[in-house]
Amino acid sequence: MNSCWVAHLLGSTQVSDSAGIKRRRNAPTVIIIEHSTLARTTVVKLLERELAGWNFIDLISTESLDRALGAEVRLIALDLAGRGVESASLRDDLAAIAARFPDAPITLLSSTDDAIIARQALKIGIRGFFSTSIPIDIALAGLRLVLAGGTFFPQLLGAVTNGSNGSHEHSPSRNEAEKSLDDRTQYLALADFTPREADVLAELQSGCSNKVIAGKLNLSGHTVKMHLQHIMRKLQAQNRTEVVARLIQRAAEGPDASPG
Repeated sequence: MNSCWVAHLLGSTQVSDSAGIKRRRNAPTVIIIEHSTLARTTVVKLLERELAGWNFIDLISTESLDRALGAEVRLIALDLAGRGVESASLRDDLAAIAARFPDAPITLLSSTDDAIIARQALKIGIRGFFSTSIPIDIALAGLRLVLAGGTFFPQLLGAVTNGSNGSHEHSPSRNEAEKSLDDRTQYLALADFTPREADVLAELQSGCSNKVIAGKLNLSGHTVKMHLQHIMRKLQAQNRTEVVARLIQRAAEGPDASPG
């Protein structure tokens, strides 16, 4: 589990294991399937803050899924655990989930950003890909997006390229990341964003503050703020988090989506 996610919870009260918590009758439920106790506890705590009044069932593996039968399951978060989408064990997990909760959207939790895996996951019906490098506010916006019926795949907007280094310059994943970045740039042009606004959006999606964006793009703080105002107006968004959520939703809808 990424240290930033864990640090976000410092000073808060400890979460009890969900097995010891009495479920609220008829409350919407989220299932978290994660082998690591620390990761499970961290995710549950974050969701408890975001979705007050919901039930949370955390499991070590899909072998314990029957514990959740009868619950009103609205979302299932499954740990990717370093597996590929074609992994037999992942396919078995997805089949076990589909057999019990066929209508519940499934999202994957990953310790790494990988545009190739994210794209493959999207093709097989996964509704979200959450890596621990995503800023907390963006992850929570993505959660809301999935619960509202959308999809959340920030890796497909080119964010994965931010973590690339020289040793992977010629690898297949690097080439895929570059193609993803090209696709994002093409989409932004169709969405009527200026090149500079596209640059600001890319940094915004990475969770950068206005000050950091200004430094990276060699702009004044006032200019960054002006670009953000233009972006919010074009997306009809009220704040930074909503900007990213709406941009991700539009990307999922495809380049034919209306920019207005």
